[in-house]
Amino acid sequence: MRVAVVQHDIVWEDRAANHARLAGLVDRAVGAGGELVLLSETFSTGFSMRHGIGEPEGGSSAQWLAEQAARHGVWVGGSSAEVAADDPRPANSFVLAGPDGTVHRYRKLHPFTHTGEHEYFRAGTTPVTVQVGDLRVSLFVCYDLRFADEFWALAPDTDVYLVPANWPAARRLHWQTLLQARAIENQAYVVGCNRVGTAGDGTEHAGDSRIISPLGELLATAAGGETVLVADVDPAEVARVRERFRFLQDRRP
Repeated sequence: MRVAVVQHDIVWEDRAANHARLAGLVDRAVGAGGELVLLSETFSTGFSMRHGIGEPEGGSSAQWLAEQAARHGVWVGGSSAEVAADDPRPANSFVLAGPDGTVHRYRKLHPFTHTGEHEYFRAGTTPVTVQVGDLRVSLFVCYDLRFADEFWALAPDTDVYLVPANWPAARRLHWQTLLQARAIENQAYVVGCNRVGTAGDGTEHAGDSRIISPLGELLATAAGGETVLVADVDPAEVARVRERFRFLQDRRP
């Protein structure tokens, strides 16, 4: 399957504007052969923690992803702030929409307490792995990348990890290094999509999106502007790497 990463800027707290401008970038990603298109974390608002920023679960952002998936006949995913009926706080929800109307939802397990995300967003409780064609795809969001044990736990049933982010430029080395480490230690593809531009709170983002092989090789990388990355991912390659280097079986609980 060909994966496309849309590295993009975000209009602060303006869902309609982001949906409109990202439609063209999704068109471009599909035109490049993308069968699974990944957008950033909080792609429709930016990483805002304003009270009331959440939309209903299955609201306009999730609907837009589903519309894009149906229109192009591909998978499309990204995260947004969604409020469920059982908690007034939104979850940072990674929605992955399929071409047949299927919708998978993962809620970010680790709120970023360093900036107070835990005070405004509820934490997720359950990791999520879904079947996308022949691929077993595990979903994470941004800060989750720092918690290797969550990736380890899903490795036996994962071919590809998807990680949308709003990772600050000040810690870009951490983003680059951790993405590559998660691929190497779990012998799986890692696809990281980070935004670019300056957020409404002044935070700078450098992009550095990338698609990484099960051996840790950089298959596609981006610098600091809006762009689309594409690379082919193959579950057979994951199996070959794990058969050749039988590291996972040596892990001890």
